[in-house]
Amino acid sequence: MLTQIYNGKILIPGGRWVNGGSVVMDGSAIAEIYSHSRIMEGIGKSVNAGGGYILPGGIDLHVHGGGGRDFMEATDEAFKTAVMAHRRHGTTSMFPTLASSPLDTIRQAAAVCSRMVDDPYSGVLGLHLEGPYFSLKMAGGQMPDIIRIPSPMEYIPLVEEFPCIRRWDAAPELPGADDFARYITSKGIIAGLGHTQANFNDVRQAYESGYTLATHFYNAMTTSHKNGIYKHEGTVESIYLMDGINVEVIADGIHVPPILMKLIYKFKGRGRMCLVTDALACSASNSTTAFDPRVIIEDGVCKLSDGSAIAGSIATMDRLIRTTVNDAGIPLEDAARMVSEIPGLIMGVYDRKGSICKRKDADIIVMDKNLNLTHVFSMGQEVDINEH
Repeated sequence: MLTQIYNGKILIPGGRWVNGGSVVMDGSAIAEIYSHSRIMEGIGKSVNAGGGYILPGGIDLHVHGGGGRDFMEATDEAFKTAVMAHRRHGTTSMFPTLASSPLDTIRQAAAVCSRMVDDPYSGVLGLHLEGPYFSLKMAGGQMPDIIRIPSPMEYIPLVEEFPCIRRWDAAPELPGADDFARYITSKGIIAGLGHTQANFNDVRQAYESGYTLATHFYNAMTTSHKNGIYKHEGTVESIYLMDGINVEVIADGIHVPPILMKLIYKFKGRGRMCLVTDALACSASNSTTAFDPRVIIEDGVCKLSDGSAIAGSIATMDRLIRTTVNDAGIPLEDAARMVSEIPGLIMGVYDRKGSICKRKDADIIVMDKNLNLTHVFSMGQEVDINEH
């Protein structure tokens, strides 16, 4: 069945706009993009964008759960519930994230993820492992008793058994972290650096070993600091100086204040900056509790109950766009690309997702002039954004 979205401002590759245009979807693919908005003959369904924005669907590289469910539950039901909860807020594809976990949990979740990756309509593109190879001093919301150093006896069998693993984060200063990165990147897995105290030499070596993505940039990593009476660079400054390292930013306006978002945008630019939710189970829901009993929700963010660290967000994709545009003053065309095109490029799925382009997957969202979400299409199928 053909579906048309018309009377909107369409964002097409290169950050260009087609004003007053229309997009036609044929099943799960984008069939045509027109510069006019007349209703086409033979269209099964037409959606009036009302002069708003027709944008690529969001691709979330870092999301722990939603709708009251966490991916660490490692069940089909938990995965499907969380995916659908975020889909109603504009995330049409994602890489479900596991916080530092026991080996058995990773295996169980990877098995579920593998099944979902095989279904092109699931919205799941692969698994993201956030840890457990982190610095204990920068654990943040990670479970400290699970954190450990990289072990090839552990990560090699996992990678060999589960091709669905597409990204794995570690602290690059740990013993064995360079070998870990060289191995996983040889298998096509993105190596992210995070929960780290890495200095410039560590970061430079990390980049040479294959680390190309900074996990929740500015969070759980050091900035410029004093050691005694002398100043030293932190991980943040070191990443700024490594042009080839991409950064992901939790754009809820709390994890990274708008002024710092402006700074990242200025120095890294839209081509190296993507936006993520880092959302916990309580996001995209009415839930007031998190999967982790140590976590509370306070001031619009998840925190450890002892007040020692921010533990994750309750953000959704539509909120990322609004915060980036309205609070950080970043142009909509760049904000939209940072939740679609850039993550698609980083993760190697831009051939089929991440932009409104003929023959690509029909993952499209519509926002009104105030950036409120009005419609979501995932693989050409309209999502009921009001269902809960």
